[in-house]
Amino acid sequence: MSIKLKKGEEVSVVGLGAQLPKVVVALGWDEATADIIEAGLFGRKKKVPIDIDCDASALALVGGKLFRDEDIISYTNLNHSSGAINHLGDNLTGEGDGDNEQIVVDINNLPYDYDEIVFVANIYRGKAKQQHFGMIKNAFIRILDSSNKEICKFDLTDDYSGSTSLFFGKLYRKDGEWKFVAMGEGTMDDDIEEIAQKYK
Repeated sequence: MSIKLKKGEEVSVVGLGAQLPKVVVALGWDEATADIIEAGLFGRKKKVPIDIDCDASALALVGGKLFRDEDIISYTNLNHSSGAINHLGDNLTGEGDGDNEQIVVDINNLPYDYDEIVFVANIYRGKAKQQHFGMIKNAFIRILDSSNKEICKFDLTDDYSGSTSLFFGKLYRKDGEWKFVAMGEGTMDDDIEEIAQKYK
């Protein structure tokens, strides 16, 4: 049974001594829309999609620090050099039901130095386009096991108006045990390079 997390809560993903599996970290959001008034006698309102491109990324950290740009897994660098973290591709609009972007983490084959993976999303050219996460609805992050069974889910319900980047959550290892913590923190960083500076 999946665990529904609230902001700041955490759950154990795999325990000490367990066969460490692959997990799928899935991020999703609904396509943004705006109301327009249709031409004509009655001037009815109509919802039209807004072209907002959200990009999900993962940062593989050692002791809470990012030491190499190659440890940023994103649409420009889909596969970590270890082969243990793989981004499954870019969704440009958020259109469609279910997960928008997925990142697969093979914990068993992740080099031991890496003890934390942070999952974020940013709006492509958000500041220039005056777009922010307050315009996007029903954002979530969920963790699936290797059989695609949902382990936990965190629905981001705060108002993220003004935020061009969003920290969804992180996997981290402590005392040999991997846990996931729900973050839900918005920032005004414009791209993954700015986000990465927080960990250097």
